[in-house]
Amino acid sequence: MTAVSAAGQGVRALLLIGGLLLLAACSSLDAQNAPDTGAAQKPLALEDTLTPAQRKEHERLVASYGGSYDDPKLQALIQNTVTRLVAASERPDLRYRVTILNSPAVNAFALPNGSLYVTRGLLALANDTSELASVLSHEMAHVIANHAAIREDQMKQAVLVSRVISDVVNDSDLGALALERSRLSLASFSRAQELEADAIGVGISARAGFDPYGASRFLTDMGRQASLRSTDIGRSSTPDATDFLASHPATPERISIAIANAREYASPDKPGERDRDIYLAAIDGMVYGDDPKEGFIRGRRFFHPKLGFTFTAPEHFTLENTPQAVLGATPDGREALRLDAVRVTGDQSLAQYLSSGWIDGVEINSVESLVLNGFPAATAVARGDQWSFRMFAIRFGTDVYRMIFAARELTPEVDAAFREAADTFRRVSIEEAEKVKPLRVRVVSVGLTDNIDKLAARMDVPDKPLERFLIINGLDRADKLSYGQKVKIIGD
Repeated sequence: MTAVSAAGQGVRALLLIGGLLLLAACSSLDAQNAPDTGAAQKPLALEDTLTPAQRKEHERLVASYGGSYDDPKLQALIQNTVTRLVAASERPDLRYRVTILNSPAVNAFALPNGSLYVTRGLLALANDTSELASVLSHEMAHVIANHAAIREDQMKQAVLVSRVISDVVNDSDLGALALERSRLSLASFSRAQELEADAIGVGISARAGFDPYGASRFLTDMGRQASLRSTDIGRSSTPDATDFLASHPATPERISIAIANAREYASPDKPGERDRDIYLAAIDGMVYGDDPKEGFIRGRRFFHPKLGFTFTAPEHFTLENTPQAVLGATPDGREALRLDAVRVTGDQSLAQYLSSGWIDGVEINSVESLVLNGFPAATAVARGDQWSFRMFAIRFGTDVYRMIFAARELTPEVDAAFREAADTFRRVSIEEAEKVKPLRVRVVSVGLTDNIDKLAARMDVPDKPLERFLIINGLDRADKLSYGQKVKIIGD
């Protein structure tokens, strides 16, 4: 969570619930690239190769993912992998520059200027260099296949058709329907692009000497991670709606196709290089999960040492930290919360702010001023057709924090729990903040008496240590560990 959202940012009930329950999407921002003959040369600093507009876009994107993650040995591994892939690709004249994003999200994408981005969340999920290579070559394949230009042309054509129908036929509804159908067609075309990028990427990895089955292994782990994540935040809808790969082909389909693609280059018993030990050595010690500099979650507690506050969510809530807000929900999805920050001018009281119309359905007689742990605050209730809200505005220094609780049924018991959670909002001391240490990926060797259960018990995670241990190591419950085998655990 960053310090302050934009002043006057409106929050309507429908948009609020959508934001409360939204999973971070794992998407590819497909890109073109201009030719460059310096593929084998040491790349220039990214800022030295961008136009002012490109630099602004780069800075905006990096900021939205918590900044860049500085780790020279990891950066060197990724850049060397990219160089090797470029030399084996259909376009060895292209050059790519890689930025590691300081985000626990599992994501990677490319921009039109040749910039590749990969999150440390993705790096923590991968288990060898061939899996990393499968992700990077997939994004490079979008560039090589010129997908961005094709998609842009298709969208322009769709808009033109809708305008013709609206203007010539004089039927705006029919024009809107034509545009919507065109967008659906574009979505299908995008899925076809993803499969094409998978196929091209597998070929690049294989020709570079990497195990081409790395793609299917990583896709499998992404699917498992998505399933676990959907249960983490209490989603109860269909799997497609909860999966962060929902805009891409279904994971089982991609896995089967990826395996078929890999078999064109290597047999499973002689697959190629995985470079597992090199990869694990590079990510050993990498920050895992939330970075304390951007606030972090431990169970139901959110703690932001830099901004100097903490609060604890009600029982049964699972929290998620994003750059825009802290989000939370119960397993059944019937209760949710959002914490963000806004600017409120000094001449407007917090009670006036709550009733100023940024959320619909405020009950004016419910607005009251109060003090929470020494901080001026106000609270109110708002009701909609399907959701009711208990809202708090808390003045903390120059900022105002909005703590918004949502419930399908705002019973007295639920409302009391929301009030108790708001009462936990407090300042943290300098000493308390200095004690905060991030969780990190720790690579350990399997001992003589170790097994999956023993190693999973060493995971410093709030819940589901066994499931999380299996996923981050690409293991199944029935797998046997070997003495001396390297595995990942999470610890401080």
